[in-house]
Amino acid sequence: MEAERAYAEAARDGLGRMVEAARRQVVIGEGAGADRYALESLGRLLKSRAKQLAEEPGGPPFFGRLDFGADDADHGGNRYYIGRRHISGGPERPPLVLDWRAPVARTFYQASTGEPQGVAVRRRFGWDLVGSDVRPGPAVRPGPAVLTGFEDERLDQGGDLRRSRILDAEIERPRQGPMRDIVATIQPEQDDLVRAGLDESICVQGAPGTGKTAVGLHRAAFLLYSHRKRLERTGVLIVGPNPAFLRYISAVLPTLGEADVEQTTLDGLLSRTHVRAQDTETAAIVKHDARMAEVLHRALYARVAVPEETLVVPDGAYRWRIAPEELSALVGDVRGEQVPYGTGRERVRSRVVALLRRQAERRGRPVNGAWQRNIGRSPAVAAFLDHAWPRVKPEELVAALLSGGPMLAQAAAGVLTGEEQAALQWDRPRSAKSACWSAADAVLVDEAAGLIESGHGMGHVIVDEAQDLSPMQCRVVARRGGHGSLTVLGDLAQGTTPWAAQDWDGQLAHLGVPKARIVPLTDGFRVPGAVVALANRLLEALDVDVPPGRSVRGDGELRFLKASTLAEGVVTAVRRALAQDGAIGVICADAALTALDEALRAAGFEPGEAGEAGGGARVALVPIGLAKGLEYDHVVVAEPAQIAGDGTRGLNRLYVALTRAVSRLDIVHARPLPALLAD
Repeated sequence: MEAERAYAEAARDGLGRMVEAARRQVVIGEGAGADRYALESLGRLLKSRAKQLAEEPGGPPFFGRLDFGADDADHGGNRYYIGRRHISGGPERPPLVLDWRAPVARTFYQASTGEPQGVAVRRRFGWDLVGSDVRPGPAVRPGPAVLTGFEDERLDQGGDLRRSRILDAEIERPRQGPMRDIVATIQPEQDDLVRAGLDESICVQGAPGTGKTAVGLHRAAFLLYSHRKRLERTGVLIVGPNPAFLRYISAVLPTLGEADVEQTTLDGLLSRTHVRAQDTETAAIVKHDARMAEVLHRALYARVAVPEETLVVPDGAYRWRIAPEELSALVGDVRGEQVPYGTGRERVRSRVVALLRRQAERRGRPVNGAWQRNIGRSPAVAAFLDHAWPRVKPEELVAALLSGGPMLAQAAAGVLTGEEQAALQWDRPRSAKSACWSAADAVLVDEAAGLIESGHGMGHVIVDEAQDLSPMQCRVVARRGGHGSLTVLGDLAQGTTPWAAQDWDGQLAHLGVPKARIVPLTDGFRVPGAVVALANRLLEALDVDVPPGRSVRGDGELRFLKASTLAEGVVTAVRRALAQDGAIGVICADAALTALDEALRAAGFEPGEAGEAGGGARVALVPIGLAKGLEYDHVVVAEPAQIAGDGTRGLNRLYVALTRAVSRLDIVHARPLPALLAD
């Protein structure tokens, strides 16, 4: 133990030297005192203040150790410490700690007694984190984590390994504040997904508590490590379901050494459209339907006209002419090339100029680049383009379509029914400037922009809670993916939107990756067994084909609390929960939010927002619409019958609420329980 503690101090000293060297590198453009990899990576990390606060003061410098047997061909007799980041041993010396993403570190997650992969001993370390889960304020900085113990697993002796108490303790450690990384507890099936190749798209169907979100985030970190140059050019994008979810996961990637990853919601991708209106559910369902892509395509290309007159272009003493038949063939050829509409307009212009140039050259007219630019911008060519291939802005196209009239009727003929067309149409015609856009309209504007403009595709896109995306929202994500790969995360049983997916095949096709590998994760490490068993009772009523979750944990508590009033029962449950460690989440129907907030404040509690605990009370009040993806040590589900009765997806929402608990679940009800929970 003393030797390991001394090694931990040496690793911290090495990290300190790296930080100082990286700071010098930032200042003077070059560094000394550490290897090139360390200087580059630390220089990058210093740009993130969150990273400095989270890791430099006190995080464990390593969580595992590998001792290879003497007869291993590649690493015979070597010992490696594995941590969240590479820690240099100094110039011309081996590293003190290997990054968990290094190729040899994979053995830490994959080796077993059946396949030791050359490892004789795998050591896991236990740490007292001394408040390192609490974000430090200006005057509060956590002390360094203290090494408290270790466990050795003899992989070279065969037989079954006993379950690691250190591993269990890390999985069951109380949650408070943002989501944590899982580098110390990654399981072999999770590791396979994390290390999937950059060119492979995968879909993770994850039951609650199986770590699908963590897998996605760790895959982002792994891909950035393995394909740094390529992804620094093209970028990595994470799309989450709501801002509360993004707040919750915000600390994971900086902790893993990656700060330059764009994290946003779908609404964030649609920021070009200012949303001020709200659709009826009927209108929203039609606008989110995949058929709207065809309607918009028709509406756009209905503006392309067949040239009927000869194009005459004055050029000093000359007059160049192109017959309508030649112009029609030119426009038809460009349409057949299926390029973005704006690109097509410029191709028509350039080919018209090419025809004119050939005429000029045959007549001996001197031509050069300036001549071609002037001819391309001439009034005659501009007038021809505005007639044959007019310039269109996305907002103008959508506004014209939703204003109804002949344009909508023509574009939607045979695609949408008359009732659906009526649902789409605004109450009166509006221009793009006067329109009051809805969230669904913003999706249509983005589709129109994708038809008109050439977009920039990211190198890799990770989309969480993907089962809730509509076909048109999937197309928004697919455009950001471009020709890159996707990691699709979700659970069909947790689909809560009116257009939630019933199967993955159709959803992956809309996302542009129909051949993505679908991998189910069923072994849960977050949700206790009693909670998983209760939630599984709802699966038969959810009309989705997903395997039931299984929990590897035998701990946890589940209580049903009958109350005379809901507010009184929730206050009582919260007061009891505060006697134990960890964050507390009160999850309720949206309609109950105000009343419960008032009741909790009247009782002396100060509930925080979804995704973060509230002040010293450690309590968050979470409307069911924002609960997905979050987790709390102690969850109070308020009035499950009210949640289950909220729309056609009420039981899915209840399934989400029941599976947010990491350790303890209280179900508080003043009304009778739903039938599937009643016994």
